[in-house]
Amino acid sequence: MAAELELSVQQIRERRDAGEELLILDVREPAELQTAALDGTLNIPMGEIPSRYNEVPDDRPVVVMCHHGMRSLQVMMWLRKNDYDNVVNMAGGIEAWSTHIDPSVPRY
Repeated sequence: MAAELELSVQQIRERRDAGEELLILDVREPAELQTAALDGTLNIPMGEIPSRYNEVPDDRPVVVMCHHGMRSLQVMMWLRKNDYDNVVNMAGGIEAWSTHIDPSVPRY
């Protein structure tokens, strides 16, 4: 997974359904999480990543997500620069997840 920069929400769902232990790191703000969230994610707001990145495990693949995929792309690049090799961005963020995977997840 390390060579890829992004995975589509469909690819993420397929890998999770196949039993792959992906950690989804949600870097949105608490107010956004109150509106829409995915179960089983690790939530660290983007601005707290530099002080809390040690909470992100490095023993399994990490998928970073946000609302549309821009903040998460920046966090993914930052993590890669800080020795996290097995990290990718969720293309389209929770908006894409709601649109293509689970329409019960509210859009905002």
